[in-house]
Amino acid sequence: MSILVTGATGSIGSAVIERLAAEGAPVRALTRAPGNYKAPAGVQSVAGDMTDIPSMRAALQGVDTLFLLNAVVPDELTQALATLGLAREAGIQRIVYLSVLNGDRFTDVPHFTVKYAVERAIEQFDLPATVLRPSYFMQNDANIKDVIAQHGVYPMALGKVGVSMVDTRDIADVAAASLLRRSRASGALPREVIELVGPDAITGEGAAAIWSEALGRPVAYGGDDLDAAEANIARQQPSWAAYDLRLMLARFHADGMLAKPAANGIMTSVLGRAPRSYRDFVRETVASMTTT
Repeated sequence: MSILVTGATGSIGSAVIERLAAEGAPVRALTRAPGNYKAPAGVQSVAGDMTDIPSMRAALQGVDTLFLLNAVVPDELTQALATLGLAREAGIQRIVYLSVLNGDRFTDVPHFTVKYAVERAIEQFDLPATVLRPSYFMQNDANIKDVIAQHGVYPMALGKVGVSMVDTRDIADVAAASLLRRSRASGALPREVIELVGPDAITGEGAAAIWSEALGRPVAYGGDDLDAAEANIARQQPSWAAYDLRLMLARFHADGMLAKPAANGIMTSVLGRAPRSYRDFVRETVASMTTT
């Protein structure tokens, strides 16, 4: 029996696979093109597409543990529910699902509502699963590091309430630990939810100040203009995705994306250390920019 990791070629999925392989766990990496996938030692690549049901049935054969990670795509809900249904059909009793923080509250944000709908299915069918709810990824800001450095502006319209950003390395660490715990258990474990957050609530102004500190020169906050934010995102992503993210930013402005009081303690318990801070992430990012 083995652990099947979906989203295997993405940043989180690949990091989860590396951690599982390092622990000697039997791992299968789901990919559309196994011939092009460079699997870590001991990892088996398997062909599969979550919109192709026969391929997923085949990929789930001999699997006892599933890491379900879906990209934000227009048919995300179909992919996730179909894969869960096939996992139930295959009798899989060990599941870790990557959801999102505040999915139950941000109902006007499409990709949040999709992930919460999957959570509801997990609950309704009483699937033995760990549901991970990560906050906004710190590594999203790695995509704008050149803009920040070259123009002295932090452009992401985070607002003034605060976002408890989480490092994707911490997400991968908790996901791998959760998969190993379920995989190695003698039977199905109770369903649980873990919120994945960082230690600080970061505002737009606060992020700009941290980048300014790390770069050693002024960085201004670009402001809360959502029209401008949507237009900037649409230069890199499809219009539906840009609008989805605009709605997310609007909720950040109104409500923030804040950790519950117990979340950091739970994270620290699972990780065996404190979660990484946004300041440390920025310092590491700036250091990597000066050495490349």
